[in-house]
Amino acid sequence: MARVAFRPLVGEDLPMLADWMGRPHWREWWGEPEEELAKFRKKIEGRDTTRPFIFQVDGRDAGYIQVWYVKDQQGPDTVATYPWMVLLPMEAVGVDLSIADASQLSKGHGTRVLQAFVGKLRGEGHKRILIDPDPVNLRAVKAYRKAGFREMEDLLGRTGDSLLMEHWEGAQGSGPQLRKA
Repeated sequence: MARVAFRPLVGEDLPMLADWMGRPHWREWWGEPEEELAKFRKKIEGRDTTRPFIFQVDGRDAGYIQVWYVKDQQGPDTVATYPWMVLLPMEAVGVDLSIADASQLSKGHGTRVLQAFVGKLRGEGHKRILIDPDPVNLRAVKAYRKAGFREMEDLLGRTGDSLLMEHWEGAQGSGPQLRKA
């Protein structure tokens, strides 16, 4: 089985991220590369509480993953764009990830990386872990379900282009369990 590790994102990683962000499978789900790179810089410099990481598979940089804090995203600027943010539990954290190389999509990497990252977050004491894919990104939704995330039933249809999912702590793959907020 592939070995997954996480290392903090550093300034020297920005050219690599710029390359990744120019790839079609990134462009589909992320914003404009220059705007996103500016956000990454803020995270690296500590001007944003989001914690950014590069994930590695078998010792090779394989993608990006971050954890963000719901309580820090419930301010007026974010809520103006994402009004559903106020419906989320303040103690929760959210996760975002992207695989660097399109040839590695649909091979189970996203699921394994998420499972490892959730384990890391649980080890840090986080009880509520969320992810918010675009509902039309079926590949991501499927991977997240396999990693133990379930749709937040009471938020279905209330979050625009985000499907709010919460990690179910006892999950062992996909199943019908739904977790309410």
